[in-house]
Amino acid sequence: MKVILIIPARYGSSRFPGKPLAMIKGKPMIQRVYERALLAKGIDEIYVATDDERIAAAVRGFNGEVVMTDADLATGTDRINQTVSHLDLADDDLVINLQGDQPIADPDSLEQLAALFKAAPGEFEMATLAYQFGENDDPQDPNQVKVVFDNDMFALYFSRSCIPFGRDVQDYPIYKHLGVYAYTCKFLKTFAALPMGRLEQLEKLEQLRALEHGHRIKLAFSKYNSTEVDTPEDIARCERLMVED
Repeated sequence: MKVILIIPARYGSSRFPGKPLAMIKGKPMIQRVYERALLAKGIDEIYVATDDERIAAAVRGFNGEVVMTDADLATGTDRINQTVSHLDLADDDLVINLQGDQPIADPDSLEQLAALFKAAPGEFEMATLAYQFGENDDPQDPNQVKVVFDNDMFALYFSRSCIPFGRDVQDYPIYKHLGVYAYTCKFLKTFAALPMGRLEQLEKLEQLRALEHGHRIKLAFSKYNSTEVDTPEDIARCERLMVED
């Protein structure tokens, strides 16, 4: 089983145009993400998937691999799927989707995703990670996606709202969904062909499409939080965390 990591990156973010090229401690964010992925063991190939020549030029500038995709793709999964179609991969090869706005992604978490599939081959075709909110985190923040799961660590639901709701208790664990996925190439093709779901449209969370169509998503706990860059203000927060590390 080959392990391919793909970083989807688009220029036209509504909240933060040009986000992949935003500078973080002297390097564009897309380079920071790429370099974090390079630290993970067991990944055979890494690609940036983009429709923008400015991003592609930046990736080539630091000797990264880039695949150009169509500009009118609806989701990051569609961009990943089109990238995979350009590569010579088998159905059971593993694709890791690392979002291009995670400049301090943890390499151990990427290895953890691949290990899930190697430990239980054929038992599931999509997986992702969860992290327990700490006392300094804000589960009420809609940009911090929450997840609930069953006793076998399969996702029940993802939401921007705080779930579950403790009717009679206030102190209970809440889990953040970390925006990194892994799927077999075979399932990726299936997932990309599914129609957009009603819940996906409401929450603007494409992983809900899999649940709505009856597919299971395996979860594992990560020891590391994921810091996403959603707005220009998040750049300074990432830089502070890099100093602390």
